[in-house]
Amino acid sequence: MAKPLTDGERRKQISVRGLAGLGDVAEVRKSFNRHLHFTLVKDRNVATRRDYYLALAHTVRDHLVGRWIRTQQHYYERDPKLGLDLEELEEIEEDAGLGNGGLGRLAACFLDSMATLGLAAYGYGIRYEFGIFNQKIVNGWQVEEADDWLRYGNPWEKARPEYMLPVHFYGRVEHSPEGVCWLDTQVVLAMPYDTPVPGYKNDTVNTMRLWSAKAPNDFKLHDFNVGGYIEAVLDRNLAENISRVLYPNDNFFEGKELRLKQEYFVVAATLQDIIRRFKSSKFGCRDPVRTSFETFPDKVAIQLNDTHPALAIPELMRILVDVEKVDWDKAWEITRKTCAYTNHTVLPEALERWPVSMFEKLLPRHLEIVYAINQRHLDHVAALFPGDVDRLRRMSVIEEGDCKRINMAHLCVIGSHAVNGVARIHSEIVKQSVFKDFYELEPEKFQNKTNGITPRRWLLLCNPGLADIIVERIGEGFLTDLSQLKKLLQLLSDEALIRDVAQVKQENKVKFSAFLEKEYGVKVNPSSMFDVHVKRIHEYKRQLLNCLHVVTLYNRIKKDPAQAFVPRTVMIGGKAAPGYHMAKMIIKLVTSIGDVVNHDPVVGDRLKVIFLENYRVSLAEKVIPAADLSQQISTAGTEASGTGNMKFMLNGALTIGTMDGANVEMAEEAGAENLFIFGLRVEDVEALDQKGYNAWEYYGSLPELRQAVDQISSGFFSPREPDCFKGVVDMLLNHDRFKVFADYEAYMECQARVDQLYRNPKEWTKKVIRNIACSGKFSSDRTITEYARDIWGVEPSALKTPPPSLPRD
Repeated sequence: MAKPLTDGERRKQISVRGLAGLGDVAEVRKSFNRHLHFTLVKDRNVATRRDYYLALAHTVRDHLVGRWIRTQQHYYERDPKLGLDLEELEEIEEDAGLGNGGLGRLAACFLDSMATLGLAAYGYGIRYEFGIFNQKIVNGWQVEEADDWLRYGNPWEKARPEYMLPVHFYGRVEHSPEGVCWLDTQVVLAMPYDTPVPGYKNDTVNTMRLWSAKAPNDFKLHDFNVGGYIEAVLDRNLAENISRVLYPNDNFFEGKELRLKQEYFVVAATLQDIIRRFKSSKFGCRDPVRTSFETFPDKVAIQLNDTHPALAIPELMRILVDVEKVDWDKAWEITRKTCAYTNHTVLPEALERWPVSMFEKLLPRHLEIVYAINQRHLDHVAALFPGDVDRLRRMSVIEEGDCKRINMAHLCVIGSHAVNGVARIHSEIVKQSVFKDFYELEPEKFQNKTNGITPRRWLLLCNPGLADIIVERIGEGFLTDLSQLKKLLQLLSDEALIRDVAQVKQENKVKFSAFLEKEYGVKVNPSSMFDVHVKRIHEYKRQLLNCLHVVTLYNRIKKDPAQAFVPRTVMIGGKAAPGYHMAKMIIKLVTSIGDVVNHDPVVGDRLKVIFLENYRVSLAEKVIPAADLSQQISTAGTEASGTGNMKFMLNGALTIGTMDGANVEMAEEAGAENLFIFGLRVEDVEALDQKGYNAWEYYGSLPELRQAVDQISSGFFSPREPDCFKGVVDMLLNHDRFKVFADYEAYMECQARVDQLYRNPKEWTKKVIRNIACSGKFSSDRTITEYARDIWGVEPSALKTPPPSLPRD
């Protein structure tokens, strides 16, 4: 009987299969050797691992280029041949950490799905020189390090200086009978870098275009005096700072001028690019250059991924009215038909509200346009609701007060033809709470588009062992139609499947345990339950509730060491925004609890607490396939959707969670009895708000909670700094917006149910298989198909792009 493949061998097989799909293996080898030759600098005969990685990356890129060009024309372990460990080379690649959390990762999944569905789509963003910081844990505290991800270059991108575009800032506005002019501006150049986005097995390669800021060659030189030349050249940095670094806030608005510059920079460059392409494309038009914008919304759809690109609305108006001389009403009709807005958060502190004074200085013409949009909007509302002054105040784009502000979410709703939330419960909150007045005005505009994840990255690539088991049973069709996983429901009692799924999970746990020991020097028990809570650190995500459970478990073990406990390894990971004090304290608390628990001989390996340093996509790809339990425990009504929850479900972890975000639909798909659902529902949270939440009541009536809180407060977990966590406890007792104590009792009871099921491996694995089988809805292919049909007015194409070797029609 053939020896079964290890997980590493399976990954290599997939990699080799992928390479083989690029063409003749001999050609691949020749190309690889050529690149290796040119990668090696003169006088260096020994190739490093990085040299091999770059040579391999350039080889793959070469093979993509033919398909990439054809697509754009069409729209408009040891491999015996290479003698290298592909998996090892993959590890050398830097994460492109160009977003903060779920929102940026969602966009990446969407790009994968759009290419796989054959949609002529582009992803635009900023090519940050420094992405999300690297997180180091030093003495239990988060320390940030710059993410110099471009240090060794990026083999996947292609600079396109021929498409460099000017972006204007500051200046003044002049009105004349001929029209409006924006004069005396400072110019920054936007240099595009293109990255290919290949579809899955369909020869389509779409484009992600990221903009980098460059100073023009005459930057500040016109005002230099004798001796000022050096200073002027050095000042080029000021312009180029626009794309220097990603702001690391997740779900929090920080009104910095540089951030507003970044938002306008990406919008202005992108709109020029879109309009250039619109004017030069045929689209059935016989004119050599298109001048009428009448058909613009039929040919172009712009999806605003949260409010960060909201300036696309006034910028498109400026181009149409000031540059293209389209009359206002027609321009407004075109803008609204073109733009659609996705809301990603309901937290008030996350909503962008720019000070008018800052906006006026940086973008004076855009402020005039925003005022004009708002005036027409308020005139419309006043006509429908005469005398309702409070409604006008609530619905205005301009918020009056000590500091006048522009509410970017209101601008997005007014300037878009479609507005959507990202999970059913979230979209209801959007309609009934956040944008209630707007929903009453235009109910037909509001939709739901539940988020999804790409099964190519989040199953096939990161968990080849599980993917293989599924392919053996139901074929490969699920990789492009995830609903086919439902076929597994007929095999729920199949002993071989139950055994194989459990075995792959165990292999993944052993592999991740080895990784933890190698990278962090941490030893864990691979037969313990892997209880995983990974996401950005935020009060609303309630890592503190998890901490209270861990402390309570610790106390129970200490109280009765002879009792049989289900061994657990609790892993918590995620980055805290550098300026978010409470989030940093939460990390310190997790590491401090770990210091006590992990070194207590009474506990042994029945309970371990690990903080996963520097959580990022490449680490997620390792930990998610190894997880048994997925923690999704935000206060009901706070997490818009979540996507990590879907990744864990697809990879065979069971969910402990509140009825929040996409958890609600996961419970609906798999059956609530197949998740561990607990805690307040949205209506309970609202009722508690009405009554007034009093944390002291729970503290007084729940002895185990009180003991845990007192230990944290008294310095039991921070003996060298007894007052370290006084601020955390004070927040929990006196001003906790997210009601941690209100869900403590239900959470503890639910965790007891988790332990009980884990004691029965067969029943646990059957629930796992049911969850996998019911995760089909959460493919980003389904999400994108809905966006395409309901918002963009296009149909996904099953047609394959002809390979570059064939002549074009």
